[in-house]
Amino acid sequence: MADMTFLSWPFFEEHHRVLSAKLIDWCETDLTSFLATNDPHADLDGSCRTLLSMLGDAGFTRYAVPKAYGGIHETLDVRSLCLIRMTLAYYSGLADFMFAMQGLGSGTITLKASDAIKQRYLPGVAEGRLCAAFALTEPESGSDVAKTRMTADRTGDAFILNGSKTFISNGGIADQYVVFARTGEGDGARGLSAFVVDADTPGLRVTKRIDVIAPHPLATLEFSECRVPATNQLGEGGDGFKAAMATLDIFRSTVGAAALGFARRALDEATQRTRDRTLFDAPLHDLQLVQAMLGDSALDVDASALLIFRAAWAKDSGQPRVTREAAMAKLFATDQAQKVIDRSVQIFGGMGVVRGVKVEELYREIRALRIYEGASEVQKVVIARAHLDSSLPTGESGKS
Repeated sequence: MADMTFLSWPFFEEHHRVLSAKLIDWCETDLTSFLATNDPHADLDGSCRTLLSMLGDAGFTRYAVPKAYGGIHETLDVRSLCLIRMTLAYYSGLADFMFAMQGLGSGTITLKASDAIKQRYLPGVAEGRLCAAFALTEPESGSDVAKTRMTADRTGDAFILNGSKTFISNGGIADQYVVFARTGEGDGARGLSAFVVDADTPGLRVTKRIDVIAPHPLATLEFSECRVPATNQLGEGGDGFKAAMATLDIFRSTVGAAALGFARRALDEATQRTRDRTLFDAPLHDLQLVQAMLGDSALDVDASALLIFRAAWAKDSGQPRVTREAAMAKLFATDQAQKVIDRSVQIFGGMGVVRGVKVEELYREIRALRIYEGASEVQKVVIARAHLDSSLPTGESGKS
């Protein structure tokens, strides 16, 4: 990355700068070599498994779990997660995707599981041996989690799961899924619980693989009389919605960080293009309109970084909830990254829409980030509600 001065900001400690240098070196050598000699989309599932193994061998997946279970830090360090996602996204959207899902797919286990369940799953996640997944979305309940229809009925020492999940990242290649289902302790969001379900559990099957504009392993899952041990419940019954939101509180900022990585790469590509390309017998960057585009993009990149690392720093500093800060970071960074990449495509002209050119790849990669883990419109509602609550007199509470 051309501009690394952000690492001197007071949000970071020395171990973050060491991590960044190590990761960039790995990306420039191992990851770049893999991408140069393989078409990741020729064998998407195989490439994802290879990338996960590479990330595990390099020790980066250890940042996705706590130290007690093979991780690096005593608790999840969100600034490290953001730095890793930003850097991986700069080089490869697929590598970022595989790292992200190790964190998101095991985050609820980290936060809510018994020690026995943590010992069973988290070391494998840390080593890149077990591929994790997070199964929340349903065909009729994307942003509205309270409308979850999937059921989990208690029978003796087990729960019987019935229903479907869709747009599940790592669907079809994951070793286990964190699944949210209705257990009925209350209405709406108050009646959901979380479970970890092994991929080979009878009654669980992949019914459809979903092909999207930036190829990633996504699938629809069907649960039919799927029997899960009661010990696989994560936390107490009825705590599923809170568990999901607490998980997203940690990882939503990292979505913004991935968008920032895409935007930084697009800006670097566009900047180099303006130096290499001549127009009207002068470098492209001599045109004031082009300078304005670069200036706007540089502003968007820095403003996004400030919001992302503020949210990550607040979480790491012990702030119990960063819902507002994480929503701001995710909303702004993903929306502005879309603009930065669009400007870069425009600067490239016709070459910007040619498959194989990096900015064309980035144009496809960025779009999903404005939808998953809470669409941009949902983030605006989250921010507004947090703002309204914070502006009430002490002791009062607004609608949540």
